Amino acid sequence: MQATSIAVRSNAVNEPAWVRWVLTAVALGFLALFLFLPLASVFTEALRKGWSLYWDALQDPDARAAIRLTLTTAVIAVPFNLVFGVAAAWAIARFEFKGKSLLVTLIDLPFSVSPVVAGLIYVLLFGAQGWFGPWLQAHDVKLIFAVPGIVLATVFVTFPFVARELIPLMEAQGSDEEQAALVLGASAWQMFRKVTLPNIKWGLLYGVILCNARAMGEFGAVSVVSGHIRGETNTIPLHVEILYNEYNFVAAFACASVLALLALLTLAAKTWVEWHAARQRAEDARLARDE
Repeated sequence: MQATSIAVRSNAVNEPAWVRWVLTAVALGFLALFLFLPLASVFTEALRKGWSLYWDALQDPDARAAIRLTLTTAVIAVPFNLVFGVAAAWAIARFEFKGKSLLVTLIDLPFSVSPVVAGLIYVLLFGAQGWFGPWLQAHDVKLIFAVPGIVLATVFVTFPFVARELIPLMEAQGSDEEQAALVLGASAWQMFRKVTLPNIKWGLLYGVILCNARAMGEFGAVSVVSGHIRGETNTIPLHVEILYNEYNFVAAFACASVLALLALLTLAAKTWVEWHAARQRAEDARLARDE
């Protein structure tokens, strides 16, 4: 019986060579058609008329304002989601309380709601005709069609990423080490800094990278709340759309190449984190075997 089971497993993993080659070719062809080719076309179109026009497009005041706003939004939104993600993951992984399943469901809400709908929600809440619009106008507070509204929309669509990376990680690790630290006299902050944070650092960094990538590339929610004011409330994706609609293809692809470069940097950072996390797991496994 055992020999039969081993033989079945062996046949399942040892497919004929032509099957492996076909599957590999299909995967590589899919990547080339839907990933590498579009990415190459962005840089090709951006540089079609030379480096001079490419650089001039990026030096345009509206383009620089869009790049600056995109980076500013990410710098504000990511730390908010980092704090929320750690707090939510700790609460869900370490405690039992009423409404826990509801909290998990709410964390996943941005994954199931269209970003456009999310942006519309903020307009209905804080717009001139929204629930809080008259009060905001009376106190000269502007959220919609301004930078604060863009930040709020970006925070909403990106807040699941850190929490969703940490929750399964912290549940799998358990709380034995943290309880041991408390028994030995560590304060809550010391326990978090010296026990919890080192254990979750790679998952936390991975979630932050994904959150930052989504924050910089968000279009739908930001498009609704921004007002498309050139030089003020246009992020890079919105600026690319405007340039493309005006048939200014060189400038549009030049700005799109900035997003592509940011995506490549994000991919490199993600790969680095995965490599170090795998290396640490292998080292921990080796130490466990030696003990």
